[in-house]
Amino acid sequence: MAATSSSPIDLSLALVMAPSTGAEWLTILPVAIGLGFGAVLMMLRHSTKAHPFIAIPGLALMVLVDALLLAHVAANGPVTMMMGRWLPPFGIAFTVDLTGALLALAAAVVALAGSIYALGDINQSGRRYGFYPFLMVLMAGVSGAFLTGDIFNLYVWFEVLLISSFGLLILGSEREQIDGALKYAVLNLIGTTLFLIAVGYLYAIFGTLNMADIAQKAAGLRDTAPLMTLGALFVFAFGMKAAAFPVNFWLPASYHTPRIVVSALFAGLLTKVGVYALLRVMVMLLPVEREALSLVIAIVAALTMVLGAMGALAQSDIRRFLGFVVVSGIGYMLAGAAIAGTAGLSAAIFYALHSIVLMTALYLLAGEAARRGGSYRLESLSGLWASAPAFAGLSLGLFFAGSGLPPFSGFWPKAMLVKASLDIGAWWLAGSILIAGFLTTIAFGRLFLLAYWRPAPVATVAAGEGTPAADAAVSSAPIAPVPRAPASAMLPILVLSALVVWFGLFPEPLIDLSQRAAIGLADPAAYLKSVFPAGGQP
Repeated sequence: MAATSSSPIDLSLALVMAPSTGAEWLTILPVAIGLGFGAVLMMLRHSTKAHPFIAIPGLALMVLVDALLLAHVAANGPVTMMMGRWLPPFGIAFTVDLTGALLALAAAVVALAGSIYALGDINQSGRRYGFYPFLMVLMAGVSGAFLTGDIFNLYVWFEVLLISSFGLLILGSEREQIDGALKYAVLNLIGTTLFLIAVGYLYAIFGTLNMADIAQKAAGLRDTAPLMTLGALFVFAFGMKAAAFPVNFWLPASYHTPRIVVSALFAGLLTKVGVYALLRVMVMLLPVEREALSLVIAIVAALTMVLGAMGALAQSDIRRFLGFVVVSGIGYMLAGAAIAGTAGLSAAIFYALHSIVLMTALYLLAGEAARRGGSYRLESLSGLWASAPAFAGLSLGLFFAGSGLPPFSGFWPKAMLVKASLDIGAWWLAGSILIAGFLTTIAFGRLFLLAYWRPAPVATVAAGEGTPAADAAVSSAPIAPVPRAPASAMLPILVLSALVVWFGLFPEPLIDLSQRAAIGLADPAAYLKSVFPAGGQP
């Protein structure tokens, strides 16, 4: 009979022995809220009338948790929680720094706004298709991507948000939605597959998936491992997920097809996850490779922002127009990634926060414009200034913000990017930013002139009723407007618009947070210490 050992087992060699703090629990609560409330909504799939009254408080709770998490990280630095209490790098880590906390809070705010708007935009059929459960799972994926400290789990959360976005995209199963979903699915699955290949390649090189561990090991492997190839793979994969040129065509081909609230959430959230992943991996984990690829990233950024603005100029549908505005905005964030340093990264983070709020507001605004005017088509939409002057004034403010004009939020990150470009001698990149901004201003001006300022046609019948002239006059009558949204539909638009104005008039707090977040990305010492408190690997 084998003898049993009487010596005690030292669990501290494998497990985190200290009890988890409240701040550590905050790192996983946003994901738990998304999955938990999503599961409850699925169990209540036969009681869809109750869905918004469960999902909206759930998202409000997520906003509160993310705000508390941001406050803690801003005051005390990055925080880490290890799943299963396993010591890093062997356990799965949730590590939150200022960049992740800022983006997670912004995402939760716009998701809450979208859930309220959906009270009037998603009918009973859309609820039966699972709008609110899909929304909660989508937010679990988005939150997980922003808060994870494990690169394979970053891929997992990409998959979670991708699967839920498929469900949201085809709500109603209309032919146009199926066509848009096919284009969206194929290109995003290709991008996700490339991401998975890159993760497998990374694991073969480093033997670890913990981001902090990878950041520590990269310098010692740079002379022997093909890290440049790995970095190029990540840039291409994340560029496709973020809808950067030349793999951006899937976005304007699909974002105009679902319900407008779904388009708003996609525009505000999904591409920003791709940009965040690129910043996290290329700036924090592979900084030397990012520097080597900076010219390529800068060229892609310039082409993305300029061609996106040109695409917006050519559109006659407001939803397609906004799709190209989303694409153009990705270029500004990529320009910040190419410039790097505190100046470039802080501008990219500021622009990402601005874009999350603004693009959601613009899509919701487009939905209300279509309700008031009867169409998303510019040839059928006119006279909104005369029929709804307050709404038109609100729209003009958001259009100024989208164009990057003061005193709204879009002005500051663009000004920061131009200065950062000139500081490193990249005058052509600064010129591209200004040209793209000029084209975007013209595009928004065209939209306002046609849809708002142009007088609505008036149907008049000449004395000779039945003549060709009279028939032509009658045929020019505007399409009957659809019923206005409930009063609750304007609440999220007003709140998001107020944030856009606040960011523009009082940018100092957000600039300060963005600069601190940029410093944390470029110099991840505090991030590493959060994962390895002893100062190194166990």
